[in-house]
Amino acid sequence: MNVKFHLPDFSQHFRLNLVFTAMMKNCPQFFREGVEIGSFYGAFPQSLWNGGRTTPGVSDAEFVQNVVKTFNNQGIPLRFTFTNPLIKNEHLHDKFCNKVMKIADNGLNEVIVNSPLLEKYIRKTYPNYKITSSTCKRITDFDRLCEELEKDYNMVVLDYDMNNKFDLLEKIPHKEKCEILVNACCDPQCRRRTKHYEVLGQQQIMVCEYIKKHPNQLIDAKTEQSMPAMKCDCADRSIFDIKGLSTHISPEAIWEKYVPMGFTQFKIEGRTSPRLNLIETYLYYMVKPECLDEARFIFLFNLEKNGVVRIDG
Repeated sequence: MNVKFHLPDFSQHFRLNLVFTAMMKNCPQFFREGVEIGSFYGAFPQSLWNGGRTTPGVSDAEFVQNVVKTFNNQGIPLRFTFTNPLIKNEHLHDKFCNKVMKIADNGLNEVIVNSPLLEKYIRKTYPNYKITSSTCKRITDFDRLCEELEKDYNMVVLDYDMNNKFDLLEKIPHKEKCEILVNACCDPQCRRRTKHYEVLGQQQIMVCEYIKKHPNQLIDAKTEQSMPAMKCDCADRSIFDIKGLSTHISPEAIWEKYVPMGFTQFKIEGRTSPRLNLIETYLYYMVKPECLDEARFIFLFNLEKNGVVRIDG
């Protein structure tokens, strides 16, 4: 059975993911049974629709086209995290986001949604995209989840608070449509999570509006200080820190419990994670324990090289 992992971030971690993809292709003996890349998810900098993490900076059309072509030519979809919960009508026609959608509109790529307003717009304007329901919706009620799974979504990302509730997981219909976040860094039962998504959404809008008014300029201190913020230390947790959380799912549990139950789609978070932590997370979940040292060496060695990625098994 194929076990698909959805990985961060096709833009900020472009080279890291390119090297990892090459290693999967050329060193299959390192990897656990059935491992595949289901998608690379994220957003190009300057995407006002982006949610979940604030993504500053700018991207030009050439970079967007190159990233889309690089991963799509290998049959790997890009999945856009257009989950900003604060989208209004005036945001729907954002030039950059619509340009990205047009560039990647080839039937392979996907969109993760949160806002009903934006979802409706995307379904009408870009019907070729597969739509995923975001974990940002914070659906923790079992009946609501079942209703969500009956809707026209390609995938539904479960709230991490359901991760190890096996009595409920067993009863979930359409397990093939469920995507499970395995390495959540947030506190279990976090009461501030929805509010945090709103703060991040407002930050993203303010960053993009500033860039439009002041192209090629860094955000000034006054604007940065005016942005809403929420202190949270959870994002600094490493792969080793999260293993103690009740929502953590180990790789052994994936193959021994979740896959036999019918779940085959798993998400690794880490769009803004430090590179070393993300490397260790990829290896922890997808590489055989006995191959960790050699895989880590090859991964790091090729990341340090310049030019074309070339990995020999």
